[in-house]
Amino acid sequence: MGIHRYVLHNGSIESSANPVFRSGQIGILAGWGVFSTLRVRHGSLFAWERHWARMNRDARLLNLTLPPNADALQTDLLRLVEANDQSDCTLRVAIIRNSGGMWEDPISSQVPVDIAAMTATSKQWGESVKLGIQPNARHAACEFVGAKVLSWAQNLTWAERAVQAGNDEVVLLNEHGRVAECTSANIFAVFGRDVFTPPLSEGCLSGITREILLELSGPDARVAEKPLSVDDLYAADAVYITSTTRNLLPVREIAGRALSRYSEVIQALSASFDRFVERDLETRPRAAVHA
Repeated sequence: MGIHRYVLHNGSIESSANPVFRSGQIGILAGWGVFSTLRVRHGSLFAWERHWARMNRDARLLNLTLPPNADALQTDLLRLVEANDQSDCTLRVAIIRNSGGMWEDPISSQVPVDIAAMTATSKQWGESVKLGIQPNARHAACEFVGAKVLSWAQNLTWAERAVQAGNDEVVLLNEHGRVAECTSANIFAVFGRDVFTPPLSEGCLSGITREILLELSGPDARVAEKPLSVDDLYAADAVYITSTTRNLLPVREIAGRALSRYSEVIQALSASFDRFVERDLETRPRAAVHA
């Protein structure tokens, strides 16, 4: 899944082959920055304000200065979508800190942050996933645990190991042995009409899809936060993972144990989420694309 031909760098559309970063940027050297991955559908940015709000929360935590105008950045991102002529794809935007520490260059202090974005063809995740288990992967008490930061190497390593072991993803446990999340997805367990996901205090990231599903809770699918153990996942009627690029994806196996993949509750909640997505996109500015 390679990135498309053009990228956005500080408001300028550049070839993805062009060097746009400098060796003295601390955000590049140390992963000091935040990012978000957005779904582009029909040429629009789904749930843009929610992604922006989360990046703002995380940026304050990391002492980052974000651009003041979310609408202007959204316009730049739509220009990128137009340049790549992609109506349905995945977009990543990163806010990268420039100054701080002993390795900064003279230019870095003049511009607090760099803004970079790129698009790529959305990954096809299949109809269900197999999960492994990684103990002690999240420290729930850490103040930075829920921030979506650029230093993502641990998650990438665990995800790579999962694939090498024949899995698709891995369940990350916190220091108490309870379920936190996956490397790039939140996790939900179904018990009758009750659908539970770990609270943020367990060490998971506040995913946008997770946030919306909690809001969609109703009589047919009562979605709520609740601490979960691995045994809870095994005992559930169904388990699924969620992310911007996956929507709601059933889990067929965890650590070699087969799970049920079908749940009327999941089907109803998935349909409700799809309707939410389409309503959201109807209200949004749209890039002029043909692909």
